[in-house]
Amino acid sequence: MHHATLTPVGARLVAAVAAAGALIATTFTPVAAQDYPTRPIEIIVTWGPGGGADQTGRMIGKLLEPALKVSLPVENVAGSSGVTGLNKLLNGNPEGYQLGLVTADTLSLLAAPRAQRWTLDNLATVAVLIKQPSGFFVQEGGAFKTWADVEAKAKTTELKVGVTGLGTPDELAIEQLKKHRGLKLIAVPFAKPAERYASVLGGHADLVYEQAGDVRSFIDNKQLRPVMFLSNEKVHPFTDIPISKELGMNLVLDQYRTLMAKAGTPPERMKLLREETAKAGGSAEFKKFLQEAWADPNSVIVGDAATAYIAEQIETLKSIWQ
Repeated sequence: MHHATLTPVGARLVAAVAAAGALIATTFTPVAAQDYPTRPIEIIVTWGPGGGADQTGRMIGKLLEPALKVSLPVENVAGSSGVTGLNKLLNGNPEGYQLGLVTADTLSLLAAPRAQRWTLDNLATVAVLIKQPSGFFVQEGGAFKTWADVEAKAKTTELKVGVTGLGTPDELAIEQLKKHRGLKLIAVPFAKPAERYASVLGGHADLVYEQAGDVRSFIDNKQLRPVMFLSNEKVHPFTDIPISKELGMNLVLDQYRTLMAKAGTPPERMKLLREETAKAGGSAEFKKFLQEAWADPNSVIVGDAATAYIAEQIETLKSIWQ
């Protein structure tokens, strides 16, 4: 059989065509999930250090590192009820190398009367990580021993309540108590958790709106105590503390914290993030974290179900605001 012999020029031409074909194949081959991640993934915690959001962000980052085989450093970007940190995520590239620890305080702004420049469609939900009941806390050994003491004083005197920000569930809870219970309360925002907790201890606020798990060290050290929870069921282990249902108010405002990516992040990367977060959320270490935070043991919701849960929470808040 006769074989054609290529001239040097022909050989170079064939080589060039083959190289171009390889380049085209490389260019148009979809990025496989195993090609991600290849560098650190930043977790933007949208609140200051030391609070529940920070603790949750660092815990999930720690649990995801061995699975994703890259580091997940945390950066705290506080301000404007979490919107400053959210904007950093939204202004980044949707590549899955930036994630946001976004809380109910920020997402609930979509329910408030003040319009936002962003929507839930700008975000891709990885998971809801933690759900906790919210309530009001006072200084242990201070002027108020019970919620009845708070109400008696607030009927005649304006009381300051330390909150995360305006337009948040914190402010909504205060507005509802003013409207339905005739209480003179004023919301005082503190972006940094440490300042919010200290506001009650230092006399800069009379109460603080919080989740028991986030101030557990203050409760254990007999510095803060709960006086009322916004719940339809008694909150463990504080079964002697009144709940909003007992006051005749259907006001349940659970705090929840989510892990978010920017909308447009490649689907195969979102799939990997959701799968590994689901595994981390089901680990013994994360379950212990939820237990110590006095959180719902079934807190973790992943993917589309998590997005649906958030949308439902926003709609509930809208109806309360209206």
